[in-house]
Amino acid sequence: MTDMQASWPADELGPAKVVFLRLCFGIDAIVVVDNLAHPADGRAEREVRMRPSVTAAEVARLARAMTMKNALAGLPHGGGKAGIAAASGPPTDHERVMRAFAQAIRPLTEYIPGPDMGTNETSMGYVHDEIGRAVGLPGVLGGVPLDELGATGVGLAVCAGVVGKSGGPDVAGARVVIQGFGAVGTHAARALAERGAVVIAVSDSRGATWNPDGLDVAALRSYKQSAGAVAGFPGGDPVSRDDVMGLECEFLVPAAQPDVVTPEGAGKISAKVILEGANIPVTRQAEDQLAARGVLCVPDVVANSGGVICAAAEHRGAGRAEAFAEIEEKISDATAELLDRIRVTGLNPRAAAEQMARDRLDRALALRRRF
Repeated sequence: MTDMQASWPADELGPAKVVFLRLCFGIDAIVVVDNLAHPADGRAEREVRMRPSVTAAEVARLARAMTMKNALAGLPHGGGKAGIAAASGPPTDHERVMRAFAQAIRPLTEYIPGPDMGTNETSMGYVHDEIGRAVGLPGVLGGVPLDELGATGVGLAVCAGVVGKSGGPDVAGARVVIQGFGAVGTHAARALAERGAVVIAVSDSRGATWNPDGLDVAALRSYKQSAGAVAGFPGGDPVSRDDVMGLECEFLVPAAQPDVVTPEGAGKISAKVILEGANIPVTRQAEDQLAARGVLCVPDVVANSGGVICAAAEHRGAGRAEAFAEIEEKISDATAELLDRIRVTGLNPRAAAEQMARDRLDRALALRRRF
């Protein structure tokens, strides 16, 4: 990890614990347990991110977002995040790294790992095999596989539906652009299309495809699985990967890397609503700029919480049907409350969401022992 001396903001919420780890092959990792004031069981969930450029500051920011996300969803878990500075690599190397990571976090019993960028259900299967502690497990291990079932993508579609019922664009017939056609983006496209939306453009790390009349999402998913990229899809026209963000549409879903929407790029966005599918995909400055232009940017801590809701349901032993019913209920409630608070207070969406989360956390803190 390149920033072992990195610093990040700290306040009364946390971080509660920051642990640097040295794994096999000289690979570094970091675990940030941000806050444990809210959970009933004294544990923090959940995600493990693996990519070569992951930094300590990024992990700390993501851990704080998890604190807010769990609080907003009314989940009995605090916020935590882990980052492994490595490429996903061949399956054998990935398994070795994940098993080494599992052994390294064995003493951190308050941290429950789950899948994120660069990790998946199989990764969590390795972790669970080593230490018996993980969520987002493969179905064969009794888990509710988040990526396979598309929990986060379904939650984004639920959020879009509430926005439509609250005066925003109706999902039926709405044009949708997906930036990042991976685990989250593919399922978001599917779930939105099932609700009548028209997915006009998608991008991935290697290119983009566009069809103003609508892409066949099922055919595109099959093409991506076989070709490894969306570029060249016969049902669309090639377009620059970076240009899709500026296409005119009702819903834009950034579902890839953090901080892809900056103040410089925000001015090019023509969407009416942004649903943050990735974690922290829009910088705070860009969110402020978009709010000033009247673009509704639903923050990640509300819009993409389907995965953490599903993971929490799995953790307590719930099945798929119950988990997805909870996604529908909790995201609907949180989105409706967020939109009401924006209207009443005039706050931008991020500030309104953080105010909601802090209200919940403060109520939980008031019930903690202080003597």
